[in-house]
Amino acid sequence: MEGIFAIQQASFLTSAGMEARYPDALAHEIAIVGKSNVGKSSLINTLCNNRKLARTSQQPGKTRLINYFLINRSFYLVDLPGYGFAKASKSEQKNWGQLMEQYLSSGRVSHLFMLIDIRHDPTQDDLTMFRYLLYYGVPFTLIATKSDKLSRAQRQIMANSNAKKLGAPPYAIPFSAESGEGKAEIIKRIGDIVDLGEE
Repeated sequence: MEGIFAIQQASFLTSAGMEARYPDALAHEIAIVGKSNVGKSSLINTLCNNRKLARTSQQPGKTRLINYFLINRSFYLVDLPGYGFAKASKSEQKNWGQLMEQYLSSGRVSHLFMLIDIRHDPTQDDLTMFRYLLYYGVPFTLIATKSDKLSRAQRQIMANSNAKKLGAPPYAIPFSAESGEGKAEIIKRIGDIVDLGEE
């Protein structure tokens, strides 16, 4: 009998950079990407019911490495370094680009959750990141964060509008770490990815 997917176990595993090796590959690897301070760590913590699992910070640009989390002892959630951090030096921006290209071209990524801020049009960095995804052919889902900042009537409208402006199919999942909106839909999406990959 097919059960409802749930995240029952989550733990930080390791960090990887340009020189550090990735952990041994598992059946599925779902990566999370977005600009600095868009809420990647908050998303991971909400999905895994653990506020302290991924480090959150008010200071953008905190995540500089690829952080691996082992989920249900069977697949990875991967927190990628944020982009578009204004104070990052040219060399740091170059290193980020090389790190992302190396990772996205590795063939490890089953699916990618791209986070965009529901309140604002996609930035130039968002558009660049989206082109990366298309170039490397990585399947993706768009998640529009900070949905609690808008009225309920505006949330899906703005999420879909920003997806369209990005150049993607006009749909994104409105998500709020504060209210939990969108959590169930994202968990179901993860379950679909894991189950479909095993068939």
